[in-house]
Amino acid sequence: MMRALTWLAVVAAVSVVTAFVYPSSTRSRPAAPPPAPNGFSDTAETVMGTLVAPPSARFLARIRNGKMGGVILLGNGWLTRRTAATVTAELQQAACTRNEPLLIAVDQEGGIVRRLPWAAPTEAPDEMSSASVARTQASAAATALHSVGIDVDFAPVVDTPGSVHNFLGSRAFSRSRTWNAQMARAFVGGLQTKGIAATAKHFPGLGLASGNTDNGRIVIRASASKLHQGLLPFQSAVRAGVKLVMISTAVYPKLDGSKRPAAFSSTIINGLLRKKLGFKGVTVTDSLTAPAAERIPHTATRAMLAGSDLLIFGAESASERGYATLLADEADSPRLRARITQAAARVRALKAWLALHGGPSCPG
Repeated sequence: MMRALTWLAVVAAVSVVTAFVYPSSTRSRPAAPPPAPNGFSDTAETVMGTLVAPPSARFLARIRNGKMGGVILLGNGWLTRRTAATVTAELQQAACTRNEPLLIAVDQEGGIVRRLPWAAPTEAPDEMSSASVARTQASAAATALHSVGIDVDFAPVVDTPGSVHNFLGSRAFSRSRTWNAQMARAFVGGLQTKGIAATAKHFPGLGLASGNTDNGRIVIRASASKLHQGLLPFQSAVRAGVKLVMISTAVYPKLDGSKRPAAFSSTIINGLLRKKLGFKGVTVTDSLTAPAAERIPHTATRAMLAGSDLLIFGAESASERGYATLLADEADSPRLRARITQAAARVRALKAWLALHGGPSCPG
C-alpha cells in the first residue's frame, strides 16, 4: 500500500489548491472554507513543547495555533503502550490541521532512563557487552518507538566518565572513550536504520562533571586537551550520521573563556562541534530549565544565537515562555531572525528525513 503523502508534498498541494480562482459567474456559490495553515512558522519549529501527562485542551490548542513544532514526552510510568500511541495520535491530529507533523521525542536510553518501561533497550548502556548487542538493543527500541508514533530518541549517552563516581553511572557505556566510540556508532546505526533519529549527548561531555546539571550549575574545569580526548565518541556518532547532538548546560572555562554554559556558547557549538567535528544536523539543548540556563536572561534567545537549533524545557510553562521570548526578541533583531531561519531549516530537513523513513505524515 502506498504511504500517505509526506507533509512537504501536502504543503505544495495545498498551495496549488488555494491559489486556484473560480471563474466569474452570475450564479452564487457557497463560501469556500478557509485554507488550512501551511506548516509551522520558523520560530515554532525551534521550540519543543513538554508533556508529562496526556495533553490538555490548551496544549492541543497551542499546537493548532502553531506555537510549537515538536513535543518531548517526559516523566516515568504514564507512557504505557496504549497511552503512548493514543497521545501521539492526538498530538499529530492537532498538528495536521497545519498540514505538518510534529517531532515527538523521548529519552529512551535503557536502564534507569527509559520513558517507555515496556520497550527496549532492556539493558542499561553499561550492561551492553558488544557493539552488536548495542545495535540490536537500539534496533528493538526503534521498532517500539515507531509502533507508538515517536520519531526521535534522545539517546545514546556517549559521554566518557572519568570516575566510577560520575553521576551518569550506568547511563554511560563505559569509562573507555574508544569503547564508547564503537558503541555510539552501533547504537546510532540501530536506531536510524529503522527510521528513528538518534541523539548523541551531552556535548562536549559530562564525563568529568561533579554532578547533574539538572540539579545545579556545573563547572568542568578540566584542561582543553583533557576535554578534547572525550570528543572521540561524539566524533564517531557524527561520522555514523547521527541526526541530532544534544548540547550540555555545563560550563567549560577551558573551552570558552566567557564561562557560558555549552548550550549558550558559539565557540563550543559552531567552533568545536560544527567546524572541528563537521556536524551538519540539528543541535538540541539539554533542558533550559537547568539552573545554569535559567539564570541567563532571555534564555531561549541566547541559546538560539549561540547555535542551538532546537530548544527543550523541563516544564511546559517554560516552553511557553521560551516561545514568547523568541517572538518578542526577533521583532527587533535581524540577526535572531536569520538564526531562527537557519535553525528551522535544519529541523525541517530532519522532519523530511523522518517522513522518507516511515515517520509521521499528514494525510492528503
